[in-house]
Amino acid sequence: MAQVPAQTIHRDPQLFGWILLPITLVMILTGILRHYASVLLQTAPKRLDQKTMREQRSLLHGINVRGNFHVLSRPSFIARREALTAAYESGAYLKDPERRGQPPANPMSDPSSMEGMMGMMKNQMAMIIPNTLIMSWINAFFSGYVIMKLPFPLTIKFKSMLQAGVATRDMDPRWMSSISWYFLCIFGLQSVFNFILGDNNAASQMAQQMGQMGPQTGQMFGPGVDPDKQFLGEVENLAVIEHYSVLDGVEQRLLEGINV
Repeated sequence: MAQVPAQTIHRDPQLFGWILLPITLVMILTGILRHYASVLLQTAPKRLDQKTMREQRSLLHGINVRGNFHVLSRPSFIARREALTAAYESGAYLKDPERRGQPPANPMSDPSSMEGMMGMMKNQMAMIIPNTLIMSWINAFFSGYVIMKLPFPLTIKFKSMLQAGVATRDMDPRWMSSISWYFLCIFGLQSVFNFILGDNNAASQMAQQMGQMGPQTGQMFGPGVDPDKQFLGEVENLAVIEHYSVLDGVEQRLLEGINV
C-alpha cells in the first residue's frame, strides 16, 4: 500500500508583516479608541429617589435572606420571613402604593427609561460600527489568505472555524486564514486591553454582559416590571423554604471529631 505523502505548504514570510501584524495592530487600536469613545458617550447614572431605593433594597433583602437562610438560626429566619412576608403582602415597600394592581407604566413614557435605553444603544453602536468596518476592510484586502500555522495538532472540526473564507477541502486544520485571525482577535485580546486600559474597560464590560446568565439587577428593576408581583413572588419563595442551619448538631459533630 502506497504511503500518502505529507502535505507541504510554503507560506510567504511577508504575510506576517503585511497581513497578520496590521490586523492585530488595527484591532488593538480600535479597542482603545472604542474604550475612550464609550467613556465620552457614557452618561452619568440618574440618582434614585428615596422611595425607589427603598423598594429595590427591600426586594434584594428578601432575596438575600432566601439565599443565605442556612447561616441563620431557625428563630431568626422565621422572624425575618414573617416580617418580610407581612410587608410584601401589605405593599409597605412599594414606591407608589396607590398604583397597586394596575398595569405597569409604559416604559417609553418614562424619561429615565429612555435615557437607559439610549445609553445601551450607544454602547452597542460603539461595538457594532468598528467591527463592521474592520470586517469590510479585511474582506476587501485580505480575503482568501492563509497567514499562519498553529504549532499544535487539531481535529477536522476546527477547520471551518480556522479557515473561514478559504474554500479548501484537504488543507491541514492547523492553517489559519486572515478572517479567522480577525475573529480570534475579537475574543483573544481581552488580556491586552486589561493590561493597557485596566480591568474596567469597555471590552471587559461587554464581555461580562455577554457572559452573564440569569436575571440581572437592571432587568429586575427595569422598565415595565411590576414590583408588586415581584414582592408576592418572593413571598412564595420564602414560604416554601425548609429551614436548616449549618450549626445544627454542631456540638455532636465537634465531640465526634474529638473522640476520633
